[in-house]
Amino acid sequence: MKKIVIGALAALAMTGIGIWQLGGSTNAAPSVAFTTLQNDAFTTENLRGKVVLVKFWATSCVTCVAQMPDAIQNYNDLSSKGFDIIAVAMDYDPPDYVKNFAESRKLPFKVVMDSNGAIARAFGDVKLTPTAFLIDKNGNIIKRYLGNYDKQDFLNTVNKALAS
Repeated sequence: MKKIVIGALAALAMTGIGIWQLGGSTNAAPSVAFTTLQNDAFTTENLRGKVVLVKFWATSCVTCVAQMPDAIQNYNDLSSKGFDIIAVAMDYDPPDYVKNFAESRKLPFKVVMDSNGAIARAFGDVKLTPTAFLIDKNGNIIKRYLGNYDKQDFLNTVNKALAS
């Protein structure tokens, strides 16, 4: 019985990955208020004019942790061109762990605690990490990512959005 349940969950997850990575269509990013670990407050409306990756993650997520060096590199390489990252820590992640991770890894981008899950709910009730949304300069979600993704394809999509 366990094997059947695990198999069904794996199939469901793979279907979800395919659905989440479908590109091409755009829809407006939800109106959300963020507060960083440094208590800086902003909204999705304040991000207009930038290409932004809103990345839901957790310190206990192996893939999330493995993706952070690339996120740091992408931010360092592209922030001067109008690219930004908001790393949204899930509500179950202990705040002290998130703060320690952000400080010890010297994360250069905004780190936000979603302490009550409101941000995850606004973005379609995100439950799995890493889940990320790429938002264009006009505030539209242009790509959704779940799990690992092709680094070059990601950079191509970001650069195309920055150029438009």
